[in-house]
Amino acid sequence: MLYYYANTSHKMGLERLRRGAALLNRLNAKGEKTQLLVNDFRAGLVARELGVSEYVTIEGIQDIDAIAENGDSIVIDSVEDDHGRLVKYCQDFKQVWRFAHDENDAPVHSEKVIPLDTVLVDDTFFEKEPKEERVLFFLGDADYDKTILGNKDFFKTFDMELLLGNYFFVKYEDDLAKLFSTLHEPEEYEDLIKSSSTIVTASSQTALEAKVAGAKVIYLALPERELYDKKLLESYGIAIVDGFKNDDVNEVLSTHLPHADKTIERIEDIILG
Repeated sequence: MLYYYANTSHKMGLERLRRGAALLNRLNAKGEKTQLLVNDFRAGLVARELGVSEYVTIEGIQDIDAIAENGDSIVIDSVEDDHGRLVKYCQDFKQVWRFAHDENDAPVHSEKVIPLDTVLVDDTFFEKEPKEERVLFFLGDADYDKTILGNKDFFKTFDMELLLGNYFFVKYEDDLAKLFSTLHEPEEYEDLIKSSSTIVTASSQTALEAKVAGAKVIYLALPERELYDKKLLESYGIAIVDGFKNDDVNEVLSTHLPHADKTIERIEDIILG
C-alpha cells in the first residue's frame, strides 16, 4: 500500500492535496493500491471531488504511522517539523518519498527527495474544452487573513469573477460579493479552470492546471503562498506579477503572454521509481 500525506488546513489551503490527487488518480488507474492522508474532513470531501475516494484524516506528520503499517510506502508533502519522526519512517516503511523544502534540500536518511520542479497536474486538465470569455480570479482555497478584502481597490479596477475557496466563511462571501460581478462555488473549480479564457490566481498549482487547460494565466506572487518557484512558472509561459499591482496586471491582460520555454507534461510514473 502507498500512503500519500498532504498537509492541509484552513490557513494554508489545498494545493498539496490537488497535486497529490493528480498523482493518486494516475496510480489508481494503473491498479496501484493507495490511501490519501489529510488533516481535516473538508479536505477529504474535496479529495472525493478530485476523484480520490479513499482518505483518512490524521492530526499531523507525526501520525502517519498510526495508519500506515510496516512494509508500506509513503509520500510526504508537507513542510511540518517531523521532530525526528522521519528516521523511524525510513526504518519501518518499504520506501519513503518527500517533497523538497527548498532547492538545496537533500536526503537526511534513506528517503528519496522529490525535486521542487516536479509538476503534477491531473489528466482531466489536458482535455481541452471551449473557452468562455471571462477573467476568473482564484486566490486559493484559503483566505484566513482576508487578503482579498484587504486589496479591494485592486479588484474594483477590474471586472473579474471570483471562484470561492473551500475554506471561505459564509459571512466573508457576503463581503466579497460587493467586489466581483459573479461569485462561483468551490464545487465549480474544475469546470471553471477548464473553460475560462483568462485566470488570475495566487495558487501556483492552479496556475499550472489553468495553463495546461489552455487559459491565459497570471500568477500573483504573494508571500507565504508559493508552492512552486516563480521562475519555474514563468518558464511555462505563465505571467508573473508580484502582489496586487493594478498596472502590471492590466498590462498583461492587454498583451501577449511571455514565451514558454517548455511544456507541462502529463505525470510521469517514474517520479516514484
